[in-house]
Amino acid sequence: MPRYSVHVPRRQTREPLPNLWLLSDARNDARLEQTLRALPQGSGFVFRHYHLAPDARRRRFDELAQVARTCGHAAILSGSAGDAKRWGADGLYGPPGRIGTGGPKLRIATAHDRAEIEAANAIGADAAMLSPVFATRSHPDTPALGPKRFRALAVLARMPVIALGGMTAARAQELDWPRWAAIDGLS
Repeated sequence: MPRYSVHVPRRQTREPLPNLWLLSDARNDARLEQTLRALPQGSGFVFRHYHLAPDARRRRFDELAQVARTCGHAAILSGSAGDAKRWGADGLYGPPGRIGTGGPKLRIATAHDRAEIEAANAIGADAAMLSPVFATRSHPDTPALGPKRFRALAVLARMPVIALGGMTAARAQELDWPRWAAIDGLS
C-alpha cells in the first residue's frame, strides 16, 4: 500500500470525506449503476448529467442516488443549493461562487487555479476538486496542471483536495495522493 505525503487540512469537514469519487456525464451514463456497485463502500458520487432536460435529470439523479446510497456512497449534486436541498442530495459540487457559504451539506468547490483555491478557502468549502491534473477527454484543450503544479496549488487549500483530470488508480499512486476522482478512469 502506498504511503501518501498528504497536506493535512487546516479545517475538518462537516461530513466524512471519501477518498474515491466517481463523476457522471453522458459518456459513462450506461455503466453508472454497475460502476457504483463496484466502488469501495464509502466512496463519493458527483451527479452532473448536464446533457439531460430538467425533469429527466431529476429522475436520473433519484435512480443513481438510490444505488449510491445502497452501496454506502455519498450522492453529491452539481447544481444549485436549492436543488440539492429539494432533491435530498448529500452535498453540492460546483464553482465556489455557486456553492456559497454555510449550510448543512457537504460543499465541494471546483478549482483550476490559485484564484479558485483562494475562493474555495474564502467560502469555507469542505473540499476542493482540483483539475485537470493530467490530460483528459473532458477538456482536451485545457493544459494539464501536472504533479508539480497540482501540489503547489493543493498546499494553498485550507481543506482536503481531490485530484481530478486524467486520474486512474495508477495515476493516483504515481501522484502519491489519496483523494482522487474520475469519469473514464473509474467507468
